[in-house]
Amino acid sequence: MTLQELLASLDRVLSEGDLQREVVSVTEDSRKVKPGSVFVAIKGEHYDGHQFVRQAQKQGAVGVVVEDEGFEAHDPPEGGSLPALIRVKNSRKALGLLAAKLSGMPSVHLHMVGVTGTNGKTTVTHLAKSLLEAQGHRVGLLGTVGYVFGAEYKAASHTTPAPVELQDMLNAMVHAGMDVAVMEVSSHALALDRVAGCEFDIVVFTNLTQDHLDFHHTLDAYFQAKLRLFTECVDSGQKTRPKRALVNADDERASLILQHCSIPTWTYGLHAHADIRAEAVRLSMGGTEFLVNSPHGRLTINSQLVGEHNVSNLLAAIGIGLEMGMTVPMIEQAVRSVANVPGRFERIDEGQAFTVVVDYAHTEDALYRLLRAAQAITRGRIITVFGCGGDRDAGKRPKMGQVAARHSDLVMVTSDNPRTENPQTILTQIEQGIQSLLPEERCPYQIIPDRAEAIHAAVAEAKDGDLLLIAGKGHEDYQILGTTKIHFDDREEARKAIHRQMGSR
Repeated sequence: MTLQELLASLDRVLSEGDLQREVVSVTEDSRKVKPGSVFVAIKGEHYDGHQFVRQAQKQGAVGVVVEDEGFEAHDPPEGGSLPALIRVKNSRKALGLLAAKLSGMPSVHLHMVGVTGTNGKTTVTHLAKSLLEAQGHRVGLLGTVGYVFGAEYKAASHTTPAPVELQDMLNAMVHAGMDVAVMEVSSHALALDRVAGCEFDIVVFTNLTQDHLDFHHTLDAYFQAKLRLFTECVDSGQKTRPKRALVNADDERASLILQHCSIPTWTYGLHAHADIRAEAVRLSMGGTEFLVNSPHGRLTINSQLVGEHNVSNLLAAIGIGLEMGMTVPMIEQAVRSVANVPGRFERIDEGQAFTVVVDYAHTEDALYRLLRAAQAITRGRIITVFGCGGDRDAGKRPKMGQVAARHSDLVMVTSDNPRTENPQTILTQIEQGIQSLLPEERCPYQIIPDRAEAIHAAVAEAKDGDLLLIAGKGHEDYQILGTTKIHFDDREEARKAIHRQMGSR
């Protein structure tokens, strides 16, 4: 593909130089530039890609995309030629569009399902994958737990991959015979244009609660990023098939999504009036039963997933299935066969007399929903182990402390991924939230900085009939201390603690 053909996807401000040269790759990383590459200069949080244009030029770039109005091309290297200079208004968006074009616009050849929201994205996407595979589709999955396409699996570097990696994976799905891609679409990805070049067919809004304010700064900016999935990402006009947005009617921002969404919508919910609505919900440790009224008839749902929050997740997945043409009996059968999603209310059973659950809940709302689910199915005490990540939104730390202390019988406050922050500072901020409650409003708590020690202490404390919740990390098999990533898995540590405790009794 020539540079001229590639640039047809961009709204250019200026182009100068030879546009007939062949392009072999697109990258924003100057270290990956090779002869035939197009280098896209992006202004990042720590680096400005415009500083690396000369390096890209020396390594054989045939084109350089910039957004800096004052940028001027460098002299050509000795014996070389000057790359074409392309100026755009938004180089982040340009990167996604160029990567998509060079990969053959893979999203056009896939039925694209995108799920956004603070909580529930991973569960909804895994449910959707299982339902659509039961219908006979070949489904690729991109999200927090990992990237799955065909026989390939990659650990996730981000909830939503960076633009070039994303388009490469979508292209790999097309070549592997996939016909559906189900994606978690994070607010970071939307704000940073990682999904530019993707056109979605079905989009889902799960909910919005406080998180990532270290990045977005305000809750409204966080919401506005999410909203882009329902406006910009569904309306580029490359596809002609019917589209659908699914919106959680129980979330207070549902009306804003419905007001701005540019495609037909269905709402879903448990409490508000909705197109897809759950009734007669019965919760137990063994799973969840409920009835669903939908535009395509009434469903009887029996699921292995636990908790009211998973009723909402199931409704979203059911909506995806209905929009994709699944019959009511097909959905009912497929839902019955879905076991827990990794790290989402994942039960650890080593024959102990109490229940241990590992969950990814790492926001105030997610922890509240987790504890509500626990209260509905537990006859004994609720013991909660949790912490908060470092170098992330500090405002949620005292709030999570309050939620844990209000709705548990005993809390062990510990480290999560402290990263470069002082772990004690994080623990103190959590404790401030607990201490802000009246003594009669809060349960007893302990502060145990070492996460393994906290898990072992909680297991030692648990009695017959209790429910131990280990929250915050879920499927993660690492802990980040400073800038070092070490192996640490809550599930493994819980099993060690259970075996040690059972051996001592």
